[in-house]
Amino acid sequence: MITGDRVPDFTLYDHTGRARTLSVLLADGPVVLFFFPIASSPICTVQACHFRDLSNEFAALGVQRVGISTDTVDKQAHFAQQRAFDYPLLSDVGGAVSEQFGVRRGALIKLGGKMAGRRGDRHGRHTRRRGLLARLLPVKRSTFVIDVDRTVLKVVSNELRASVHADQVLWFLQNRNLPSGGSPPPREKHRKHT
Repeated sequence: MITGDRVPDFTLYDHTGRARTLSVLLADGPVVLFFFPIASSPICTVQACHFRDLSNEFAALGVQRVGISTDTVDKQAHFAQQRAFDYPLLSDVGGAVSEQFGVRRGALIKLGGKMAGRRGDRHGRHTRRRGLLARLLPVKRSTFVIDVDRTVLKVVSNELRASVHADQVLWFLQNRNLPSGGSPPPREKHRKHT
């Protein structure tokens, strides 16, 4: 999915076991839908907690936050309870919604496997390694701002800098109606680890 695409409607269960439909969520205003690879992992926790910590800022703009991963409802429930999230975490166990958004790693692995068979053994081993990555991190860390008419307004993709997702989306939402567009949010400074 890219900016300007229209998102197909979908229904998934949230961390409480309640069915959530995108069109129903959008009835209350735009939705920020963020994909994270694994519930309770360190980087995913930073990403999800940053969205939680900016609750007031998103509420002031009338925007809902919704997290989504391929984890089970039970795993999402544990993650939500652990971190006191004030927004739904959706369970996309089969990866169908992740695939629609183009963030599911397994979809690319299937294509890579077909190509590897034509190129010989060396590439086949590389494909198996990517297959392992798809099992360990089944979706790419990506965030989509979806307008009430199901149009994608903004996409943020960054695997390692988890806070960037909420920061960039919030800046976009706060400045999208300004004629000049404002200035972009400050970039995170890279820290050297010693």
